[in-house]
Amino acid sequence: MNDWTQAFLRHLKMKNFSPHTLQGYEEDLQQFVAFCASRNLTRLQDFTLPTVRLFLASLGAHDYQRNTTLRKISALRSFANFLLEQGQLKQNPFKLLPAPKKDHLLPKFLTVDETNRLIETSASQGRFAARNRALLELIYSSGLRRSEVVGLKISDVDFFNGIVKVLGKGNKERFVPVTQTALQALREYLATRPNYRPADALFLGKNGTPLTGDGLAYIVKNTAIKSNIARRISPHSLRHSFATHLLNNGCDLRSLQEMLGHSSLAATQVYTHVSLDKLKSVYQHAHPKNKETHL
Repeated sequence: MNDWTQAFLRHLKMKNFSPHTLQGYEEDLQQFVAFCASRNLTRLQDFTLPTVRLFLASLGAHDYQRNTTLRKISALRSFANFLLEQGQLKQNPFKLLPAPKKDHLLPKFLTVDETNRLIETSASQGRFAARNRALLELIYSSGLRRSEVVGLKISDVDFFNGIVKVLGKGNKERFVPVTQTALQALREYLATRPNYRPADALFLGKNGTPLTGDGLAYIVKNTAIKSNIARRISPHSLRHSFATHLLNNGCDLRSLQEMLGHSSLAATQVYTHVSLDKLKSVYQHAHPKNKETHL
């Protein structure tokens, strides 16, 4: 079974799945293989509905969040479909297993003041200050995912037209506007890099190699701590802040969907739930009865 999980992961890599997703799926599959090995269920023929049910029951001892469990189920479903396509399974072990519903968690985002504080703090981080400021300015400017940021090349930034070319999920290319503030931060960062070429990675780590997703996460987390923001902040928090702040200032959902690279408008609509302050403000100024109480 272990050989086929590796073949499955290579298959996903060829389909340009993000490194973050690949890492999560690999951990989930390794956990499943280890569980099967502990019960001497090491053959592909042992990948059955009873085995899946036993594995899912064992997850209860780990106190995982619901969405973490759902990701593990998703990894196993995809693996089963791969084995069916390869003719290695005769029956789908998930055919009679109903898919549980996902918890719709509201995105965690920063206020405008917190975002500004985070970026200002990044600009005072020693020899990496120019890079870190350019990083955070760009993510907040354009709402990029972690994998999209670290995958950028210098040539992907169009300084003249103020846009960045992004390779998103499913190998889909899109163009997103960039603020002049972020463009200026990028110019100042590139000025610290001698002899760079257009095909070089836009952001480098401390050793001069392309910045990794984990490296980016560390930069954001460390900067948040120094900014005295008393909650966990990730690169995705800046993406959520970008989306929420745009909606609060009148951006329409279709445009936001395009900029975020969502394939479905339903994925973008989650941000309407975190814009209540804007809705209350509009209501207070627009409803006739509410106006009467303020006369």
